[in-house]
Amino acid sequence: MDETTTTEALPPVRHWPALDLFGVEFDPVLAELMREGPVTRIKLPNGDGWAWLVTRYDDVRAVTNDPRFSRKLVVENDVTRLAPHFIPVDGAVGFEDPPDHTRLRRAVAPAFTTRGVERLRERARRMLDELVEEVLADGPPADFTERLLGPFPLAVVCELMGVPSIDRPRMHEWTNLILSSAHGVERSQRAKEDMCAYFADLLSQPRDGDGDDDESVVGLLGTAVANGEITASEAVGLALLIQIGGEAVTNNCGNMLFVLLTHPEHMARLRAEPDVRPRAIDELLRYIPHRSAVGLSRIALEDVTVAGVRIRAGEPVYVSYLAANRDPHVFPAPESLDFDRSHNPHVAFGYGPHFCVGAMLARMESELLVDAFLDRFPGLRFAVPVEEVRFRRGALIRGPESLPVTW
Repeated sequence: MDETTTTEALPPVRHWPALDLFGVEFDPVLAELMREGPVTRIKLPNGDGWAWLVTRYDDVRAVTNDPRFSRKLVVENDVTRLAPHFIPVDGAVGFEDPPDHTRLRRAVAPAFTTRGVERLRERARRMLDELVEEVLADGPPADFTERLLGPFPLAVVCELMGVPSIDRPRMHEWTNLILSSAHGVERSQRAKEDMCAYFADLLSQPRDGDGDDDESVVGLLGTAVANGEITASEAVGLALLIQIGGEAVTNNCGNMLFVLLTHPEHMARLRAEPDVRPRAIDELLRYIPHRSAVGLSRIALEDVTVAGVRIRAGEPVYVSYLAANRDPHVFPAPESLDFDRSHNPHVAFGYGPHFCVGAMLARMESELLVDAFLDRFPGLRFAVPVEEVRFRRGALIRGPESLPVTW
């Protein structure tokens, strides 16, 4: 961030409607805002007032790593936003600043270390293999959203959380309601309250003390509460955000498969050159616009200058990771899907203290799913004309509502 120059003239406020876009089309409003400059002003469908929008890669990373921008203050202000309601509950880690943010993340960190994720990999692989065998036994066509992309990430995050399999359908329904604006504010709020009540009950149950239980997120949270490291309400807030965060893999991997099916030459290369797959997944993560508009805002604690624009204390700021991932100064030919991109420091999982705690888990699930698509389903292709593939409407996280395929 440049602290030496300031510009007092304010850019106009641009209204950013909630667009239901097809496939992985890049939001035309965001593209226009990026052309207008690195720092613009926006008004989203819900909340009050306007907010700054930062889109350039270096500025996005600077803002997200700068303690002068606070997440906690957002809870006290009705900032303009995409969602019709606030998802956070008391102590939600996404709306805490260090040191409380650090304390909360520490409570669940063991589940998301390399060791913790690798401990889960083989179980996840077995769960996916079972689902794939069922699909192959039934034969084509199949809706991969219904048969693989939905059940697999849900099973993995519930396994990680320590949620019994019998309760997984309820988790899926609640998550969809919380992450969508299509069903109205009241239903979303009720789903959030129901999920919180569920986790409050689960956390209150006596733990049986075996190793697997202690390493689940609920086990870790229960231990942290018992040790006085976090409160019971903070534990519930953490559980809620981790649970609904797992659903993002469904949409992101659905988008990955959609991209591969619409780029058959890329899919053929990944079948022929398996060693390219890790690099390809990074490029897919960079390329896919995985969310609608922007996510969570911050509020400036003092006057800060970003790209020559003075942001005053108390003003809300959004960063766009989607825009940062298309910054041509960092990613040459950013609109191109390039599996040979050697330098790919994408920010698909965020940056700074709020970098996604489940990034390694999501990456592991993506690797397993992409391998399954490529290796278990030769000749995989759409079962309907591509324009008939349905994408989620009114969703905060973009992805195919259904993905009919054959092989």
